[in-house]
Amino acid sequence: MKASVGLNRYAIEDWEEATEYAVGAEKLGVDSLWSAEAWAHDAATPLAYLIAKTSTLKFGSGIFQVGTRTPSLVAMTAMTLDSMSGGRFLLGLGTSGPQVIEGWHGIRFKRPVSHTKEIIEVCRRIFNGEKLAYEGEFWELPLSVERGGTGLGKALRSGAPVCPNLPIYVASLGPKNLFMTGAYADGWLGTSFLPEAAETFLKPIRDGAESAGRSISDIDIAVGGTVRFTDDIEQAAEELKPSMAFQIGAMGSRTQNFYADAYRRQGWADEVTKIQRLWIDGERDAARREVPTEMVINSSVIGTSADIAEKLKAYKDAGVNTFRVGPYGDSIGERLDTLAETMKILTDLNAGR
Repeated sequence: MKASVGLNRYAIEDWEEATEYAVGAEKLGVDSLWSAEAWAHDAATPLAYLIAKTSTLKFGSGIFQVGTRTPSLVAMTAMTLDSMSGGRFLLGLGTSGPQVIEGWHGIRFKRPVSHTKEIIEVCRRIFNGEKLAYEGEFWELPLSVERGGTGLGKALRSGAPVCPNLPIYVASLGPKNLFMTGAYADGWLGTSFLPEAAETFLKPIRDGAESAGRSISDIDIAVGGTVRFTDDIEQAAEELKPSMAFQIGAMGSRTQNFYADAYRRQGWADEVTKIQRLWIDGERDAARREVPTEMVINSSVIGTSADIAEKLKAYKDAGVNTFRVGPYGDSIGERLDTLAETMKILTDLNAGR
């Protein structure tokens, strides 16, 4: 099982620290680093900066938000980052949600699964060096007169070097999106994942892969969580409850929250519904108190070295190929120390020790 890390989805205010983190992760043997895209930095520019500071670490967009770029621009950005990194780029796509897509970008949030599939199909054609002609629900290339074009558009072929093997990952949570991920993507960027309920996610991915004549073994299953070494698991769980309450209550609406729905499907429906209701009604402290300690522990990797080794083994046994490490620490140094200890455990686990 490989390891990956990520940059904060909020503002990066110290780029030297970001560089220290990337270089440190590379030295520790981390496979990839992913840059988030919410409403602070875009996902591509930080990677271009860090690519120049490293030599072996892979970099992924975690994620480019579907609909905020044309498929051709997604492909052009991916090919540029892949070329400048010497083949170290991983294209991550995700739908985000209506709060961000409509609130921040002013774009209609419509049929996100189909939209993601079309972007993947167009990117594949461009990566393969094909002349670009495509007709879908969201995108027609070249744009015809019937769909609002001038009729002067021309089917073009990318002038960049072809990269047919550039991996495409999808961040998905709902059953239909997971099925599409299995059918079309090279990797899955998962969250809200409990190892004991892994089939909630893996079955639709497996079904999608088999529908396309593939196997789930062809797909990099990448999930993870906070890693914290501590003798006081209960206290560590308490400190993580506010972030889980925020994810369940704030990252969506009363009627649509992909994270909350994912936890519901894994056996926490009553608890999640109560947390979400309290948060949306403005009772934030009460919502945080309602987060079950067991739920936090099951979705995180916290405890002694022995506890963490056991939990990482559970992820591996569940079918996870890449563990997305969220190393605990108040500083870059502390986070790298946590990451170093985690990598030692992963090395032993992979060696069968």
